[in-house]
Amino acid sequence: MWLLTAKTAQIPGTPPEKQMYYVLRVASAMCFVGHGIFGILTKPIWCHYFAVFGIGTVTAYQLMPIVGTIDILMGLLLLIYPMRAVFAWLVIWGMVTAALRPLSGEPFAECIERAGNYGAPFCLLLLTAGGGLKAGVGLTVGGVLTAGSSRTNRLLQTNWALRVFGSLLLIGHGWLNLLAKKGLMNQYQHLGFAHAASVGQIIGIWEIIGALLILIKPAPVLVLILLVWKMSTELFYPHHEWLEWVERGGSFGVLLALYFSEIMLSKRWSRL
Repeated sequence: MWLLTAKTAQIPGTPPEKQMYYVLRVASAMCFVGHGIFGILTKPIWCHYFAVFGIGTVTAYQLMPIVGTIDILMGLLLLIYPMRAVFAWLVIWGMVTAALRPLSGEPFAECIERAGNYGAPFCLLLLTAGGGLKAGVGLTVGGVLTAGSSRTNRLLQTNWALRVFGSLLLIGHGWLNLLAKKGLMNQYQHLGFAHAASVGQIIGIWEIIGALLILIKPAPVLVLILLVWKMSTELFYPHHEWLEWVERGGSFGVLLALYFSEIMLSKRWSRL
C-alpha cells in the first residue's frame, strides 16, 4: 500500500499538495482501521483506558467492538468520501485515545509517541483549509490547490506541522526506550539481544537525536532513513505484528509526507 502511494505521489507533474494529501489520507485510514480491529479483537489493555471513565471490565469488553467498528467506519469513510469534519474528528479522537494512556498511569511518552495518530489528520486539515464540505485535492472540490502566497504559506505551515509531529513521535518512542518499557525490552530479547536495556538506551538516544534533527533541519535523506527505520522496527512485535504495523500508519504517513514536503520546498527555494 505504501509503495503504491509513494509511486503515485511521484508522478511527474503531480502537485505537491496531492503528494502529501494522498499519503496522509492513507496513513490516517490505516491508523484508525488498525485501531478499530484491535477493538473488535477486544485488546485487554483497553480496559485500563475505559477505567479512566469509571467503566468496569465487563462493560469495557462489551464496548470495545462498538468503538472498534466506529474507528473502522471512520477510516473507510476517509478513503471513500473524505470530509473535513472527519479529519477534525480523527484529530480529536486520536488525541483523546493518546491522552488516555498517561491518564491511566502509563508514562506521558506514550501520548506523544502516538503523535502520528492525530498529526496526520491535523495536517490534512491544514492542506484542505478553506475548502468545502468534501475535502478533495482540487480547487473545485476542496480548495487544496490555491495560487500565490496563500499556497506557499499553506505548504510552509503544513511542513512545520509535519516536522513537529514527526519529532514528537520519535521523541516519544526514544523516551520509552530510555525508560526501558517492558514491551520494547521483550522485543529486543525476542530478537536475541542479551542486554535489552543497553540496546534500548542506544536506540532511545538515536531516535531522540533524529527527532531534534528533523525539527531543526529535516534533510530529505535523514527523513527517509528515519521513515525506513520506523517502518522496520514496528514489525518487531511478537503478536499481531502486521496489525500493529498498520495501526502505526499515522507515524509513517507524517514522515513520508515530510519527505515529500522537504523535496518540494528545496526545489522551490532553488528556483528563487
